[in-house]
Amino acid sequence: MSSENNFVTNFHKLVHVGIALSSQKNLESLLEEILLSAIDITNCDGGTLYLMSETHELQCEILIIKSLNIQEGGTSGKTIEIPNKPLYHKDGSPNFFIEATQAVHENRTINVPNAYKELHFDMVSPNQADELRGYKSISFLTTPMEDHEGEIIGVLQLINALDSETNQIIPFDSDDEEVLEALASQAAIAFSNRLLMFRLENLFREFIDLINGAIDDKSPYTGAHCRRVPELTSMIADAVNNNDKGPLKDFKMTDADRYELHIAGLIHDCGKVSTPVHIVDKATKLEKIYDRIGILELRLEIIRRDLEIVFLKGQCSEEEWHKSEYQLIDDLKFLKECNIGSEWMSDASIQRINQIAKSHQWEDYLNNSHDFITAEEVENLSIRSGTLNVLDRKTINHHIEVTIEMLENLTWPKHLQRVPEYAGGHHERMDGRGYPKGLTRDDMSVQARCMAIADVFEALTASDRPYKKGKKLSEALMILGKMKLDKHLDPDIFDVFVWEKVYLEYAKKFLRPDQIDLIDESQIPGYEAPPVV
Repeated sequence: MSSENNFVTNFHKLVHVGIALSSQKNLESLLEEILLSAIDITNCDGGTLYLMSETHELQCEILIIKSLNIQEGGTSGKTIEIPNKPLYHKDGSPNFFIEATQAVHENRTINVPNAYKELHFDMVSPNQADELRGYKSISFLTTPMEDHEGEIIGVLQLINALDSETNQIIPFDSDDEEVLEALASQAAIAFSNRLLMFRLENLFREFIDLINGAIDDKSPYTGAHCRRVPELTSMIADAVNNNDKGPLKDFKMTDADRYELHIAGLIHDCGKVSTPVHIVDKATKLEKIYDRIGILELRLEIIRRDLEIVFLKGQCSEEEWHKSEYQLIDDLKFLKECNIGSEWMSDASIQRINQIAKSHQWEDYLNNSHDFITAEEVENLSIRSGTLNVLDRKTINHHIEVTIEMLENLTWPKHLQRVPEYAGGHHERMDGRGYPKGLTRDDMSVQARCMAIADVFEALTASDRPYKKGKKLSEALMILGKMKLDKHLDPDIFDVFVWEKVYLEYAKKFLRPDQIDLIDESQIPGYEAPPVV
């Protein structure tokens, strides 16, 4: 082949290599492509690729020898036995006795025609490695990889140039040097760009962990929620993706889609950084900064004291005294039960709370008379379900508005543009009665609807909340089934959730053993068995 034709061929190869390098996203695969391309274009038997370590050493990342069918490091998973090459001696002086380190120090290509005749470089280690493999490394071509900021990030080293006709080992020529330098420049920039993206992605993940860590530190009861919801969301979405039955059989996700959804799951509650901790962690109905049931106990003691004084003054009988005292103690016991928060408080219980408030009076040091329970305390103790009153719920629900505002104010890259929609929709309902935007099922993506189910199921089964115990699996599924019938949750995704037993996979990973009970799927409200295909 003429020199001109060889130049054209190598030029086209370099162009194709540049395109391939710019599209490669995996760092290990990128390194392999760099070295394999260099070996192919220069027609040599093998090579090594070194990267600069933080300790100023060249660390071998990839080793390839075609004639011995050796490929180590990179995606091969095989350990490379080549020791690191230090750039400096122990006394701090530059190491010029290894061709790779000299290439770094002098920032130039080093061409060694015959290593066995080379007197300047220390070839003991390569020769020993050759003996172990039954191989002879004769000609070397070594060039530094310099990125766009002028920093040397590694070294490309080729071994044993081959004659294209005889396949005999020959020295590398000047054309090989030009080709390798051009490739090393392309490779360094491609690798640096990919490494920068990798580090930015890591920084982004670390920033998310920082936000979740702040929420966790603020409220250890809900911190784990930020870790479990994204995992459960991914499990549900994967089940829908793999499902080949029902209305959602055509829904498919790519790896990029999965990553986007996982990121959304990780930050779906980032707005909780603005929610007061005494509301997030409100364990009882009377709790604010502390549980005010203690104040009721103190009032009770004041009233008991006054009752005893009335008896001692002869203003009532002993029977009347003890009867009033027993009634007071029983009423306080009832109020303590109400304070815990239940699934549903009856009308009769609320009526009794109001009666207790008026039936006992206590006097302060100015002889002013007061009801045993204030109107605000009555309101809190009368909460129908859970521990949050109307104002508390409004405050805690505001976290999703904050989440959406925070996320929509960020400039998301194309592959993450749907994160705000996924993260901001987990409190919406299929019938449009959710919050904050009142979206309907048709307004929401499948991914956002998956997260809505994950958020509810995790909350129901979580055993680390201060105000409730984690529900058994059967109880949680019964509630979810009712929520499906109430048009709260997506019916098709819920069915897949049960069909594919995602609930059981999650339970084995995150629930206590005593929460995992037997499930009769036919008894789940609203559940529809999979169609026969």
